[in-house]
Amino acid sequence: MSPNFLSSFAVGTAYPTNYNRARLTMSDLTKMIDKAAQTILKSNYVIALVGAGMSVESGIPPFRGPGGLWTKYGEPDGLSFERFLDDPKVWWESYAKQEGYVKELVETIEAAKPNAAHYALTKLEQLGVLKHIISQNVDNLHVRAGSKELSEIHGNMFKLRCIACHQRYEMDEISKDVLPPHCPCGGLVKTDGVMFGEPIPPRVLDRCQEETERCDCMILIGTSGTVYPAAGFPSTAKYRGATLIEVNPYETPFTNICQIVLRAPAAECFPLVVERIKKLKAR
Repeated sequence: MSPNFLSSFAVGTAYPTNYNRARLTMSDLTKMIDKAAQTILKSNYVIALVGAGMSVESGIPPFRGPGGLWTKYGEPDGLSFERFLDDPKVWWESYAKQEGYVKELVETIEAAKPNAAHYALTKLEQLGVLKHIISQNVDNLHVRAGSKELSEIHGNMFKLRCIACHQRYEMDEISKDVLPPHCPCGGLVKTDGVMFGEPIPPRVLDRCQEETERCDCMILIGTSGTVYPAAGFPSTAKYRGATLIEVNPYETPFTNICQIVLRAPAAECFPLVVERIKKLKAR
Protein backbone atom coordinates (compact mmCIF):
# COMPACT_ATOMS: atom_id res chain seq x y z
CA MET A 1 0.00 0.00 0.00
CA SER A 2 0.99 3.56 -0.60
CA PRO A 3 1.45 6.08 2.20
CA ASN A 4 -1.61 7.83 0.79
CA PHE A 5 -3.75 4.88 1.87
CA LEU A 6 -3.75 5.84 5.50
CA SER A 7 -6.58 7.89 6.66
CA SER A 8 -8.31 10.11 9.11
CA PHE A 9 -9.01 7.11 11.33
CA ALA A 10 -5.40 7.29 12.40
CA VAL A 11 -5.24 10.65 14.08
CA GLY A 12 -5.41 9.40 17.66
CA THR A 13 -3.33 7.27 19.95
CA ALA A 14 -4.59 3.93 21.14
CA TYR A 15 -4.62 5.25 24.67
CA PRO A 16 -3.97 8.89 25.62
CA THR A 17 -0.60 9.24 27.27
CA ASN A 18 -1.73 12.00 29.62
CA TYR A 19 -4.37 9.98 31.42
CA ASN A 20 -3.88 7.79 34.46
CA ARG A 21 -3.77 4.05 34.35
CA ALA A 22 -5.31 3.05 37.65
CA ARG A 23 -6.38 -0.57 37.38
CA LEU A 24 -8.99 -1.96 39.73
CA THR A 25 -8.23 -4.56 42.35
CA MET A 26 -9.34 -8.05 41.34
CA SER A 27 -12.21 -7.89 43.82
CA ASP A 28 -13.44 -4.54 42.49
CA LEU A 29 -12.98 -5.65 38.88
CA THR A 30 -15.03 -8.78 39.54
CA LYS A 31 -17.84 -6.64 40.95
CA MET A 32 -17.73 -4.32 37.94
CA ILE A 33 -17.71 -7.26 35.53
CA ASP A 34 -20.85 -8.61 37.20
CA LYS A 35 -22.47 -5.17 37.11
CA ALA A 36 -21.58 -4.75 33.45
CA ALA A 37 -22.97 -8.19 32.57
CA GLN A 38 -26.25 -7.53 34.36
CA THR A 39 -26.61 -4.10 32.79
CA ILE A 40 -25.93 -5.40 29.28
CA LEU A 41 -28.36 -8.28 29.71
CA LYS A 42 -31.13 -5.97 30.96
CA SER A 43 -30.69 -3.55 28.06
CA ASN A 44 -32.86 -3.71 24.97
CA TYR A 45 -30.37 -2.58 22.34
CA VAL A 46 -26.64 -2.90 22.98
CA ILE A 47 -23.93 -1.66 20.64
CA ALA A 48 -20.16 -1.37 20.94
CA LEU A 49 -17.80 1.42 19.89
CA VAL A 50 -14.31 0.00 19.37
CA GLY A 51 -11.09 1.98 19.02
CA ALA A 52 -7.40 1.46 18.36
CA GLY A 53 -6.68 0.13 21.84
CA MET A 54 -8.31 -3.14 20.91
CA SER A 55 -6.03 -3.50 17.90
CA VAL A 56 -3.00 -2.71 20.06
CA GLU A 57 -3.93 -5.73 22.17
CA SER A 58 -3.51 -7.80 18.98
CA GLY A 59 0.00 -6.40 18.51
CA ILE A 60 -0.86 -3.64 16.01
CA PRO A 61 0.98 -0.41 16.88
CA PRO A 62 -0.87 2.90 17.34
CA PHE A 63 -0.07 5.92 15.19
CA ARG A 64 0.71 8.57 17.78
CA GLY A 65 2.26 8.46 21.21
CA PRO A 66 5.01 6.16 22.57
CA GLY A 67 5.72 3.41 20.07
CA GLY A 68 3.47 5.06 17.49
CA LEU A 69 4.23 4.64 13.80
CA TRP A 70 4.04 8.35 13.13
CA THR A 71 6.19 9.05 16.17
CA LYS A 72 8.79 6.80 14.60
CA TYR A 73 8.48 7.77 10.93
CA GLY A 74 6.90 11.23 11.00
CA GLU A 75 3.27 12.18 10.50
CA PRO A 76 1.95 12.36 6.92
CA ASP A 77 0.32 15.52 5.63
CA GLY A 78 -3.42 15.90 5.25
CA LEU A 79 -3.62 15.90 1.46
CA SER A 80 -4.09 12.20 0.70
CA PHE A 81 -7.55 12.41 -0.80
CA GLU A 82 -6.73 15.60 -2.70
CA ARG A 83 -3.77 13.87 -4.34
CA PHE A 84 -5.91 10.88 -5.22
CA LEU A 85 -8.49 13.08 -6.94
CA ASP A 86 -5.79 15.13 -8.73
CA ASP A 87 -4.26 12.07 -10.40
CA PRO A 88 -5.80 8.70 -9.48
CA LYS A 89 -3.64 6.88 -12.03
CA VAL A 90 -0.43 8.07 -10.40
CA TRP A 91 -1.88 7.27 -6.99
CA TRP A 92 -2.65 3.72 -8.04
CA GLU A 93 0.77 3.31 -9.63
CA SER A 94 2.31 4.17 -6.27
CA TYR A 95 -0.08 1.89 -4.42
CA ALA A 96 2.19 -1.13 -4.66
CA LYS A 97 5.06 0.70 -2.96
CA GLN A 98 5.36 -0.05 0.71
CA GLU A 99 7.68 2.34 2.47
CA GLY A 100 8.26 3.62 5.99
CA TYR A 101 5.44 3.21 8.47
CA VAL A 102 3.12 1.82 5.78
CA LYS A 103 5.38 -1.18 5.24
CA GLU A 104 5.62 -1.83 8.97
CA LEU A 105 1.87 -1.39 9.45
CA VAL A 106 0.94 -3.71 6.59
CA GLU A 107 3.32 -6.42 7.74
CA THR A 108 2.09 -6.15 11.32
CA ILE A 109 -1.60 -6.23 10.42
CA GLU A 110 -1.15 -9.16 8.08
CA ALA A 111 0.51 -11.08 10.91
CA ALA A 112 -2.01 -10.00 13.58
CA LYS A 113 -4.81 -12.21 14.85
CA PRO A 114 -8.09 -11.36 16.57
CA ASN A 115 -7.69 -11.33 20.33
CA ALA A 116 -10.01 -12.66 23.01
CA ALA A 117 -12.04 -9.44 23.07
CA HIS A 118 -12.79 -9.71 19.34
CA TYR A 119 -14.10 -13.23 19.85
CA ALA A 120 -16.04 -12.15 22.94
CA LEU A 121 -17.87 -9.51 20.88
CA THR A 122 -18.67 -12.14 18.26
CA LYS A 123 -20.04 -14.45 20.94
CA LEU A 124 -22.15 -11.65 22.38
CA GLU A 125 -23.60 -11.05 18.92
CA GLN A 126 -24.31 -14.75 18.49
CA LEU A 127 -26.13 -14.74 21.83
CA GLY A 128 -28.44 -12.10 20.39
CA VAL A 129 -27.33 -9.51 22.95
CA LEU A 130 -24.98 -7.29 20.92
CA LYS A 131 -26.80 -5.67 18.03
CA HIS A 132 -24.01 -3.75 16.30
CA ILE A 133 -20.32 -2.80 16.40
CA ILE A 134 -19.00 0.58 15.29
CA SER A 135 -15.28 0.04 14.71
CA GLN A 136 -12.69 2.77 14.20
CA ASN A 137 -10.13 0.17 13.10
CA VAL A 138 -9.25 -0.85 9.54
CA ASP A 139 -7.50 -4.14 10.32
CA ASN A 140 -10.33 -6.57 9.43
CA LEU A 141 -9.97 -8.35 12.80
CA HIS A 142 -13.66 -8.10 13.65
CA VAL A 143 -14.52 -9.78 10.36
CA ARG A 144 -11.93 -12.49 10.94
CA ALA A 145 -13.35 -13.09 14.41
CA GLY A 146 -16.80 -13.64 12.88
CA SER A 147 -18.68 -10.42 13.66
CA LYS A 148 -21.51 -9.76 11.19
CA GLU A 149 -23.28 -6.61 12.40
CA LEU A 150 -20.40 -4.22 11.82
CA SER A 151 -19.84 -0.65 10.64
CA GLU A 152 -16.21 0.17 9.86
CA ILE A 153 -16.40 3.94 10.04
CA HIS A 154 -12.84 4.44 8.77
CA GLY A 155 -12.94 1.63 6.24
CA ASN A 156 -11.13 -1.68 5.86
CA MET A 157 -7.62 -1.99 4.47
CA PHE A 158 -8.55 -5.24 2.74
CA LYS A 159 -11.39 -3.76 0.70
CA LEU A 160 -11.99 -1.29 -2.14
CA ARG A 161 -14.71 1.35 -2.47
CA CYS A 162 -16.26 3.40 -5.25
CA ILE A 163 -16.19 7.12 -4.43
CA ALA A 164 -19.34 7.73 -6.50
CA CYS A 165 -21.85 5.08 -5.35
CA HIS A 166 -19.88 4.04 -2.21
CA GLN A 167 -20.21 0.34 -3.01
CA ARG A 168 -17.51 -1.72 -1.28
CA TYR A 169 -15.67 -4.58 -2.94
CA GLU A 170 -13.20 -7.28 -2.04
CA MET A 171 -9.73 -6.61 -3.44
CA ASP A 172 -10.07 -9.15 -6.26
CA GLU A 173 -13.57 -8.10 -7.33
CA ILE A 174 -12.41 -5.08 -9.33
CA SER A 175 -9.90 -5.43 -12.17
CA LYS A 176 -6.77 -3.33 -11.89
CA ASP A 177 -5.46 -4.19 -15.35
CA VAL A 178 -6.27 -0.62 -16.40
CA LEU A 179 -5.54 2.16 -13.92
CA PRO A 180 -7.31 3.80 -12.28
CA PRO A 181 -9.91 1.06 -11.74
CA HIS A 182 -13.59 1.91 -12.11
CA CYS A 183 -16.78 0.66 -10.54
CA PRO A 184 -19.53 -0.81 -12.77
CA CYS A 185 -21.38 2.47 -12.09
CA GLY A 186 -18.48 4.32 -13.75
CA GLY A 187 -17.11 5.88 -10.58
CA LEU A 188 -13.48 5.86 -9.51
CA VAL A 189 -12.42 3.07 -7.17
CA LYS A 190 -9.98 3.60 -4.31
CA THR A 191 -8.92 1.67 -1.27
CA ASP A 192 -11.63 1.58 1.37
CA GLY A 193 -9.64 3.36 4.09
CA VAL A 194 -10.88 6.91 4.65
CA MET A 195 -8.05 9.22 3.63
CA PHE A 196 -7.10 12.55 5.13
CA GLY A 197 -9.48 15.12 3.69
CA GLU A 198 -12.00 12.51 2.58
CA PRO A 199 -15.52 12.59 4.00
CA ILE A 200 -16.74 9.53 5.87
CA PRO A 201 -18.88 7.60 3.35
CA PRO A 202 -22.46 8.74 3.99
CA ARG A 203 -23.85 5.21 4.03
CA VAL A 204 -21.67 4.08 6.94
CA LEU A 205 -21.92 7.40 8.80
CA ASP A 206 -25.71 7.30 8.61
CA ARG A 207 -25.72 3.72 9.92
CA CYS A 208 -23.45 4.63 12.84
CA GLN A 209 -25.67 7.55 13.77
CA GLU A 210 -28.79 5.40 13.53
CA GLU A 211 -27.29 2.72 15.77
CA THR A 212 -26.14 5.34 18.27
CA GLU A 213 -29.59 6.89 18.48
CA ARG A 214 -31.23 3.49 18.81
CA CYS A 215 -29.06 2.02 21.57
CA ASP A 216 -29.84 2.05 25.27
CA CYS A 217 -26.40 0.67 26.17
CA MET A 218 -23.08 1.47 24.49
CA ILE A 219 -19.88 -0.42 25.32
CA LEU A 220 -16.75 1.67 24.69
CA ILE A 221 -13.74 -0.58 24.11
CA GLY A 222 -10.21 0.73 23.66
CA THR A 223 -11.22 4.09 22.24
CA SER A 224 -9.33 7.22 23.28
CA GLY A 225 -12.17 9.64 22.59
CA THR A 226 -10.07 11.88 20.36
CA VAL A 227 -11.14 10.96 16.81
CA TYR A 228 -14.33 12.46 15.40
CA PRO A 229 -17.02 11.83 14.39
CA ALA A 230 -16.82 8.57 16.39
CA ALA A 231 -15.82 10.43 19.55
CA GLY A 232 -19.19 12.19 19.50
CA PHE A 233 -21.28 9.02 19.55
CA PRO A 234 -21.04 8.29 23.31
CA SER A 235 -22.24 11.78 24.24
CA THR A 236 -25.16 11.42 21.83
CA ALA A 237 -26.08 8.04 23.31
CA LYS A 238 -25.75 9.37 26.86
CA TYR A 239 -27.94 12.37 26.06
CA ARG A 240 -30.62 10.01 24.77
CA GLY A 241 -30.54 8.01 28.02
CA ALA A 242 -28.19 5.14 27.17
CA THR A 243 -25.93 3.51 29.73
CA LEU A 244 -22.23 3.80 28.87
CA ILE A 245 -19.77 1.04 29.82
CA GLU A 246 -16.07 1.78 29.34
CA VAL A 247 -13.51 -1.01 28.89
CA ASN A 248 -10.07 0.57 28.87
CA PRO A 249 -6.90 0.33 30.99
CA TYR A 250 -6.65 4.13 30.93
CA GLU A 251 -8.90 7.03 31.77
CA THR A 252 -10.31 8.81 28.73
CA PRO A 253 -12.51 11.84 28.08
CA PHE A 254 -15.45 9.40 28.31
CA THR A 255 -14.68 8.09 31.78
CA ASN A 256 -16.61 10.72 33.71
CA ILE A 257 -19.82 10.15 31.76
CA CYS A 258 -19.72 6.33 31.96
CA GLN A 259 -21.86 4.57 34.56
CA ILE A 260 -19.61 1.48 34.56
CA VAL A 261 -15.84 1.45 34.03
CA LEU A 262 -13.72 -1.68 33.64
CA ARG A 263 -10.20 -0.40 34.11
CA ALA A 264 -8.37 -3.28 32.42
CA PRO A 265 -7.37 -4.42 28.91
CA ALA A 266 -10.32 -5.66 26.88
CA ALA A 267 -8.75 -9.01 26.02
CA GLU A 268 -8.41 -9.72 29.74
CA CYS A 269 -11.74 -8.58 31.11
CA PHE A 270 -14.35 -8.49 28.35
CA PRO A 271 -14.42 -12.27 27.79
CA LEU A 272 -15.24 -12.52 31.51
CA VAL A 273 -18.19 -10.17 31.00
CA VAL A 274 -19.51 -12.38 28.19
CA GLU A 275 -19.03 -15.54 30.25
CA ARG A 276 -21.01 -13.93 33.07
CA ILE A 277 -23.76 -12.98 30.62
CA LYS A 278 -23.94 -16.58 29.38
CA LYS A 279 -24.38 -17.82 32.96
CA LEU A 280 -27.04 -15.23 33.73
CA LYS A 281 -28.94 -16.15 30.54
CA ALA A 282 -28.82 -19.83 31.48
CA ARG A 283 -30.64 -19.26 34.77
